[in-house]
Amino acid sequence: MTDRRHAGRAALVTGAGSGIGRAVAGRLAAEGCAVACTDLNQDTANETAGQIAAQGGDAVAFRMDVRDRAEVQAALDGTAGRWGGLNYLVNNAGVVTMRSLEDLTDEEWDLVVDVNLKGQFIVSQLAARLLARRQPSAIVNLSSVEAEVVVSSSRFCQPHYNASKGGVTMLTKAAAVDLARHGIRVNAVAPGPVQTGFTPGADTRNPQIPPAVLDRLLIPRLGQPEDIAAAVSFLLSDDASFITGTQLVVDGGWLAR
Repeated sequence: MTDRRHAGRAALVTGAGSGIGRAVAGRLAAEGCAVACTDLNQDTANETAGQIAAQGGDAVAFRMDVRDRAEVQAALDGTAGRWGGLNYLVNNAGVVTMRSLEDLTDEEWDLVVDVNLKGQFIVSQLAARLLARRQPSAIVNLSSVEAEVVVSSSRFCQPHYNASKGGVTMLTKAAAVDLARHGIRVNAVAPGPVQTGFTPGADTRNPQIPPAVLDRLLIPRLGQPEDIAAAVSFLLSDDASFITGTQLVVDGGWLAR
C-alpha cells in the first residue's frame, strides 16, 4: 500500500491482538501511522506490533484492560512518551457471551457491558486529554449491526451484547458533541458478519457462509477484518474531516432488508 495519508500521526488501538483490531492496526501502520497495539493479552499485542515492525512500520505493544483506568493511563502515557502525543483512538475491544435473556447472569451482563460500553467511555475520556493537544484528532468506536437489529440464528439472542452496542452508538454521538470544542471528531463503524473468531458460525479458516447469514447478505460473502479496517482508516483520515457523530455501517447489505 502506497497511500501514506496517516504519516506523522500516532494511534492507539484497543483489542489489537487479533481480528478486526489487528487488521486496523496493520492498515493504519501501512498508511504511515505509528500504532500503539493494546490488548488484554500481552502476547497477542506483541505479535501485532511485531508484524507491523516486520513490514517496516512503527509500533509498540501494551497490555491493557479497558476497564482499568490505571492500565489505560499507563498505555496512554507510554504512547505519548514514545511519539509525543496521540492523534487517533480506535475503541475496538469487545466481548460477547452466548446467553439468552432467561439464562443471562448478572456477572455476564456486567462483563459484556463493562468491556463493550464502559470501556469505550473510560478510554475515550482519558485519551481525550491527549487528543485535544494534537491536530488532526479523531476517535472511531466499533459498534455493530446489532446496535440496530437483533441477530438470532436460534430462538434466543444476546441482549447484553445488543444493549452494549446500542449504547456505543449513542455514546459516539454524545462524545462527538462534547469533544467538538477540542477539535476531536468521533464516529463509529458498525460491522455486519465478519470472518473472525468473534462471529458465531464464521470459521476463520473456512470461507463457507452459514445459510442463515447468506440469506441476509446482498454481497454474497462474509466481511473480512480488512473491510472494517478500511472504513476505520477512512473515518480517521482527512478525507472524513467534515464527518462526526455518525455511524458507518459495513455489513454487505445486512440492514437493507
